[in-house]
Amino acid sequence: MVVAFHVGKVPPSIPSIRDDLGASLSQAGWLLSTVNLITALGGMAIALTADRFGHRRLVLLGTGLCAVASLFGAFAGSVDALVVGRVVEGLGFVAVAVAVPGLLLRVAAPGDQRLAMALWTTYMPAGAGSMMLAAAFILPGASWRAVWLVAAAASFLMLVVLLVGALSRRELDRLPASHRPVRTEMREVASSGGSLAIAVCFGAYSCCWFTVVGFLPTLLIERLGFATSVAAVMTAIVVIVNVGGNLCAGWLLHRGVPRVAVIVGAAVAMSMCAAGIFIDGVPDLLRLVLAGVYSAVIGVVPGALFTAIPVHAPRPQLGGAATGLLMQGSNVGALLGPPITGALVATGGWTNAAWLTSVALAIVAGSGLFLHWRERRKLGP
Repeated sequence: MVVAFHVGKVPPSIPSIRDDLGASLSQAGWLLSTVNLITALGGMAIALTADRFGHRRLVLLGTGLCAVASLFGAFAGSVDALVVGRVVEGLGFVAVAVAVPGLLLRVAAPGDQRLAMALWTTYMPAGAGSMMLAAAFILPGASWRAVWLVAAAASFLMLVVLLVGALSRRELDRLPASHRPVRTEMREVASSGGSLAIAVCFGAYSCCWFTVVGFLPTLLIERLGFATSVAAVMTAIVVIVNVGGNLCAGWLLHRGVPRVAVIVGAAVAMSMCAAGIFIDGVPDLLRLVLAGVYSAVIGVVPGALFTAIPVHAPRPQLGGAATGLLMQGSNVGALLGPPITGALVATGGWTNAAWLTSVALAIVAGSGLFLHWRERRKLGP
């Protein structure tokens, strides 16, 4: 959740960054998504490397990178320098995100592991949403630089806590690593149709979710005339309600609702909801309600996909690599969504953004149907 602060600090800070550094809307899109660049390029490779380097070491390294990059980013004098800092934060983010699940499974009791993983899926909306809410109270009296300093301080504090509390835990020591080449295992996972479909589905989900959440503060300020603080609070609430969807997915699947119904049902319903956020003629209050409903309902998709990994991984030992591929797909979507949205809005207005969300949600639905077909073939007998 703390490392997700570095994702959540950007959306409410975009107006302040544009005023201070003169960033264009397209550059703002890259600031929103650059933190995902490293994960998009090498999420699976980093996940496999975690077993060899040690999950605890990777968490400590990633937390430290986020802290240092955010501290130096607070003093950036240009958009380019800020983007470089965001790349380093992206490296720290993916290091933590791919390493934490394995550590959680070690410290949780066997009967609590499913609950621990269900709670873990909430780290992004809970962490990013909390930082957005904090930014809502910081920005009216300070610039975006203060938000960067707060995120850096939180990561430095978290690093101290980890050094004191995690280094002495013997169950977190590095386990014997696989001796197979990383590229061989990457190829095995990437060539698995089920694992690849999960990654594509998560990528399309992230594309349309980050499109809505990333530009919601700008939309509220520029189109609806909201104050910066009010827009930040509204966006934080929209992000945090996504946690409910994450947890609801586990409950639905436990009650016997098919995975395909959870994924496809949410995608089809939310395609209309997402369009209503951007198109003209929708009342302002309804637009906000649609954004909240959209975030909550579409939040069932990550939970449904994470539980599909054990089913579709080529073999149990490659569950971590399949998770890395999922995160890689997720971050490709998060990387591409905001810049494409910025370009669409710049050329044709906010209504154009509805086309991107519609296409992305159609891909989510198609991937969900494909996973259902694969599961019936694999598990049917």
